[in-house]
Amino acid sequence: MKFAINYSSPFFGVDPDLITGYAQHAEACGFEAFYVPEHVVLHPGATIGGWEMPATLPYADPLDCLAFVAAATTRILLGTGVLLLPYHHPVVLAKRLATVDVLSRGRMRLLTVGLGALPGEARAVGVDYASRGRRADEAIDVLRLLWSGGPEGVSFHGEFFDFDNLCSFPQPLGGPLPIHVGGSTPAAARRAGLRGDGYFPGGVTHWDLTRSTAAGRELEYTRFGSIDVTPERVAAYAAQGVTRIVVAAASTDLAEQRDQMTAFAERFLNPADRPGPPGRGGAVPRPGAG
Repeated sequence: MKFAINYSSPFFGVDPDLITGYAQHAEACGFEAFYVPEHVVLHPGATIGGWEMPATLPYADPLDCLAFVAAATTRILLGTGVLLLPYHHPVVLAKRLATVDVLSRGRMRLLTVGLGALPGEARAVGVDYASRGRRADEAIDVLRLLWSGGPEGVSFHGEFFDFDNLCSFPQPLGGPLPIHVGGSTPAAARRAGLRGDGYFPGGVTHWDLTRSTAAGRELEYTRFGSIDVTPERVAAYAAQGVTRIVVAAASTDLAEQRDQMTAFAERFLNPADRPGPPGRGGAVPRPGAG
């Protein structure tokens, strides 16, 4: 099982010292990856799952935030949970993602995309809410095409995107980035099976549908979990086929966040995977140790 950490800027804030302190401690503890969510804009009355979202929640731009984290860390992988793909033009997005990957020396490895659930957000960026699924499908194809194209350029002619002989460099290190698909609907599960390298349902899961749609392709399966998750619960996730659990601290105070991450690391993370002096495994950083 792999374990990653989520940083929710709407609740933790966008203080740069808090973000870097959280990420650096997560890396020192041995967490595999650092995830951030996205909303482009909010508006009064925006509601998801019956919960009205305060319009002033400070959602940081995920790629800018990940670039900032990459500059303050050395090995933790970078992920989005989720990036709202229909609201980004894939030609521009391909360049931004590749740039973060190159500058982080190949750590932009856990891109997870979703559709978004706020019609007002779609209207704000000029996207038809009803067709955003088809738009996302095309965008995934465009991203992979641009990331694999040569100096002769690549062309695409679809419902939403149309271009000839484009070259997008730099390209991600080692080829096209893996693209995981998030979402709790059957459509998201099928999209993950057809086009994804992984499946990350935020709530209700349709893993069996993803697997059947994937027709034998191996996919990663990521789920959210609690920072105080028990070994028994982790074992149950593993039995369901989950390959990665993403947790988040349950406090807005950096010292308490560090305590919670340290306690989690002592329960689940392999000391050999943690940074330490040459020739020996790293110790779990204790509170006040940096």
